[in-house]
This record gives sequence, C-alpha cells and structure tokens, in this order.
Amino acid sequence: MLVHSRPARRAIHLLFLVLFLPVFALPLLVIVAASFASSWSGTLPSGATLKHYQDIAHGEALHALLTSVLTALAASLAALTAGTWAALAAEKLGRRTRRLLDALFLLPVAVPSVVVGLSLLVAFSRPPFLLNGTPQIVILAHTVLVTAFAYQSVTAALTRLDPAYEQSAAGLGARPAYVLWRVKLPLLLPSLTAAVGLCFTLSMGELSATMMLYPPEWLPLPVQIFAATDRGALFAGAALAVTLMAATLLVLLGVSRIRTKASYR
Repeated sequence: MLVHSRPARRAIHLLFLVLFLPVFALPLLVIVAASFASSWSGTLPSGATLKHYQDIAHGEALHALLTSVLTALAASLAALTAGTWAALAAEKLGRRTRRLLDALFLLPVAVPSVVVGLSLLVAFSRPPFLLNGTPQIVILAHTVLVTAFAYQSVTAALTRLDPAYEQSAAGLGARPAYVLWRVKLPLLLPSLTAAVGLCFTLSMGELSATMMLYPPEWLPLPVQIFAATDRGALFAGAALAVTLMAATLLVLLGVSRIRTKASYR
C-alpha cells in the first residue's frame, strides 16, 4: 500500500467505509430488506414475509429470468467473438485506421441505449432483414451495446502481451493459425473471461433498448421489474431485483473460477 503510516491507513479505511456504505452497500441492503417486507411505514420494514419469493417460484418470473440469462449468454458470446476478432485484426492496422475502428466500436456506448434500440427497430423492420418482433433483435441489441467492452478488454490485453511467445513459436515453424489457437488465445484467456463476465453483467441489467424491442414471448426480467414497480408493487419488484442480482452473481462466480484457473496456465 502507498500509505505506510498505520494511523493514515486506518483513516483511509474509515473514509472508504463512510463513502462505501451509503453509496453502494446501503441501497442494496434496502432492496434486500424490501423484498421480505409486506409494509414499510417506519424506518425499518415491517411484516416480514416470503410471499414475494413464493410468487416468483410459481409465476412468470422464472421464465423471465431464463430469458434474461439466455439473452445475456448469447449476447456475451457474440460480443466476445466479434470483439476479439476485431482486436486481433486491429493489431495489423495503421494508427489512423485503428482509431477509426475504436470509434466505431465505442459509438453505441457514446449514445444513449434507447437510440441504439430505435435504430435497430427502424433498420430491421423491413425485408430482407425483418427481425422486429423476434427474440433475435433483442439479442442483437444487447450484443451491439456490450461489444465495445469486449473489444476494449481484449485490445488492452494485447498491448500487454509479450510478443516473444508469438515470435518464438513462429521461429520454430508454427503456422499462424497454430500460434493463434495454441499460444496467443491461451495467454489472453484471463482477459477473455473477464470480458465475457462484464458483457454478461451489463446485458442482464439492460433495460432502455430492451423496452423498445422485446416481443411478448421474450420478456427479460428487467422489463418485468420495471412493470412491477410502475404499477406500485415495489416489494415484489425488489424481490425480482434480488433474484436478478443473485443469478448474475452466480454466473460471475463461475466465470471467476474459469479466470482463476486460466491465470495459472
């Protein structure tokens, strides 16, 4: 740690707790508490109940959760494939062309996601690419929104990658495809798993573009959370939000195990 004085370290830790608890931890704790409440008229919730979670187990929320997970998995894998491919190709480009490619990938992040949703809605509402009203357009929107993060993650990892490994393999007569699959991609595996985890998390919570595109049979959980809170069912919406957080954290834990194993290779 940069601070060597024990009192100074304690002061920094105290400052971190003072800033962390009200800004990050307290809102999440409030959501968790609200998910078990039947009423909340005072400082603390009252009437503890499991009814909201029982409704989730017997209602449409599980289907919406599965829809969100499938959408996030498909979008994350597509974004990782496109972002990795583009990052590897950008290595061979000149500085100006690479900057242009960077700008193209960052453009969906620079504009509001509702603009991305509207642009896809207009672009794919006419033949020959008629995707409006299908699950594919939702997955496409999520892919467009998260690919920039995969591209930037892999690009940053490539700049830190020691070229000696690739040069040694090529010097021993390995073909470029063999070097890519057996040398380069295994070295990039920790960054690839981190990128897919980030893309999955962002896709699980995406709402603005999804609201414009989702068909009735493909209802992601964030849309259901918005619908529940919009009609005043705040406690039921809190239970749905906790379910969404738990599912996301479980997937991230699995991805982190893959990343940890990859780090020891």
